[in-house]
Amino acid sequence: MFLGGIILNMRKKISFTVLLFATALVTLVGHAKGIPDKYKTGGFAIGCQAYTFNRFSVFEAIEKTAEAGGKVIEFYPGQKLSLQEPNVKWDHNAPDEVIAKVQAKLKQHGIMAVNYGVVSIPADEKEARKIFSFAKKMGLIAVTTESDKSIDTIEKLVKEYDIKVGFHDHPKRANDESYRMWDPNYVLALVKDRDQRIGSCADTGHWVRSGLKPVDCLKILKGRIVSSHLKDLNEFGKVDAHDLPYGQGVSDVGAILDELKAQKFQGNISVEYEYHWDYSVPEVKQCIDFVRSYGAKK
Repeated sequence: MFLGGIILNMRKKISFTVLLFATALVTLVGHAKGIPDKYKTGGFAIGCQAYTFNRFSVFEAIEKTAEAGGKVIEFYPGQKLSLQEPNVKWDHNAPDEVIAKVQAKLKQHGIMAVNYGVVSIPADEKEARKIFSFAKKMGLIAVTTESDKSIDTIEKLVKEYDIKVGFHDHPKRANDESYRMWDPNYVLALVKDRDQRIGSCADTGHWVRSGLKPVDCLKILKGRIVSSHLKDLNEFGKVDAHDLPYGQGVSDVGAILDELKAQKFQGNISVEYEYHWDYSVPEVKQCIDFVRSYGAKK
């Protein structure tokens, strides 16, 4: 009886240990969602922010992303759907039939939709839920916002939907001291005690416009970089500085990629090229080719 009791207790302990391991494994898998390697170039999931092609439709943005060599895309709210349906706007209120059309277009061109923003996320949970439900339907990895006042609602829905959120930065505003998203220290303070899936959408161009070195900002936010709007600009510290192909400006894109790689960054990089709006594809392609070459050298 004594020996039998010992064996029974050992079995219980083993079963409990197995249960703990299985639970941990499920939890790990539940948070392991990422971008498949087939959508990566030079070791990074790089494509376009559709805003690069805001003078065109969603369908054209997908086509131009593919033409430039991108394999992922980040949508933004309000773009017209297509030349055939110019009055249909693409955003998180899109009905299922419109979502199906966009998904079919993505599949046609071998592009993965990975992100959505910059979008305002309301503190009202019912309204905010529309954005997260849309992201889930589209199979997105993340949503980009600047809605810092909605952080409690965002954290709740991040946990529920397993969708990441990156806080985006615009340039420092000389006439608006209340705007603080430009400062990586503020973003870190906002997210550091929150769910690990909440972090920064690192817009390197806007950091440069604010007079900040992108690599320094990335180091401040280490471990919290959800995604990036990667830009190379022609001037440092100038709000009206404009985009250049990667490697031709002052942003030190090679060092930025080095830092992202060192941090084991797994999010998406969006080329948000806000220059030569009507004919930017060749320059966007140069940006993506830069990342491809970077990966080939490493």
